[in-house]
Amino acid sequence: MSVIAETSELADISEMVRAGERLSFADGVRLFRTRDIHTLGELATVARERLHGKAAYYNINRHINYSNICVLRCKFCSFYRPFPKDAPENETKEPRASARANHDREQAFPIIDESRKLKLAAPSDTYELSVDQIVARAREAHEHGATEVHIVGGLHPTLPFDYYLDMCRGIKTACPDLHIKAFTAIEIIHFTRITKPRLSIREVLEQLREAGLDSLPGGGAEIFDDRVHDEAYKNKVGEKGWFDVHRTAHEMGIFSNATMLYGHVESIEDRVRHMIKLREHQDESLASRAAHFNCVVPLSFIPDDSDLSHLPGPTGLDDLRTLALARLMCDNIPHIKAFWIMQTPKLAQVSLNWGVDDLDGTVVWYDITKREGHGTHQELTVDKIKRLIIEAGYDPTERDTLYRPVQQK
Repeated sequence: MSVIAETSELADISEMVRAGERLSFADGVRLFRTRDIHTLGELATVARERLHGKAAYYNINRHINYSNICVLRCKFCSFYRPFPKDAPENETKEPRASARANHDREQAFPIIDESRKLKLAAPSDTYELSVDQIVARAREAHEHGATEVHIVGGLHPTLPFDYYLDMCRGIKTACPDLHIKAFTAIEIIHFTRITKPRLSIREVLEQLREAGLDSLPGGGAEIFDDRVHDEAYKNKVGEKGWFDVHRTAHEMGIFSNATMLYGHVESIEDRVRHMIKLREHQDESLASRAAHFNCVVPLSFIPDDSDLSHLPGPTGLDDLRTLALARLMCDNIPHIKAFWIMQTPKLAQVSLNWGVDDLDGTVVWYDITKREGHGTHQELTVDKIKRLIIEAGYDPTERDTLYRPVQQK
């Protein structure tokens, strides 16, 4: 045991962590509030290296956001755009023909080129990508070594369920070995509501899996608390719905991730409770289900251009505390990811010594959040990712979506 840990106000918690014992809600709150940040980081590193040694993971991936049109009005979100009432009929309304019919595909989902998107930007700044565009982006990513596409978007009020099925089918036809991680729990529930007759969560997931879906991202969890839900995203599906989707996915053998959006209107106690609820779900999945959470992704709230832009957002130290606590509290979830888009590459690098073992990947295009004026093109090269990891004292390890090692040809 280190000298720091022995003399710390956290000596009892230090002993528990080093013994591999589970921490309580009260322990988590103490760790969040401690001024002994050095011991917090040290303990998170103990837990991280117990699981992964000196490996630090990344993947070659491509994020695709298919549309920013969304029926929700979450206060923390700067991504969504309302459905444009005066938009051209063939670009926003539900296509009359199934997108499955090749000869109707261009009519059903016309490609919106860059010049057209610029025209739409005044005044609504809305977009939706065609199936062909999405497949083209996935193919390009695969040709550049990507093993995964990460696809999410807004809850579009008129796109039919066939659009999402065709999206998966098209990608798998073009790139059979490309992993499709797509659609948050909120989107899955949206799909149950737009089908006629309505499908259950299981039926939606069955059809998506048959079309090519491989796993689910963890988005939409935000903070599992009724007060926070009502204040910041009251129109969005809450805790029960989010867990219903991931429970069903895990029962079906579909792996998923979990997130927590922090640094807005929640309290420290809310964050700890959120982590414990993820941990409890993981206990159940590990005990009785065919799949489970692969990782926790704490997401740092970026207030820019949102309805909560008056809030300061998390500081760098708050980011590190939260990432470290995720590692210590979510002891049964294998990986903790610092999504460098949200925490910045420099802080994500530091977080590798605060319990984090994964930096996500190359990303390339990301439209949901833009920190400090950055545009949609947000990319780290593999060489830059490796450099960040090596400088932090760890071994760069390329992984696929399910954290299996990848050897590039």
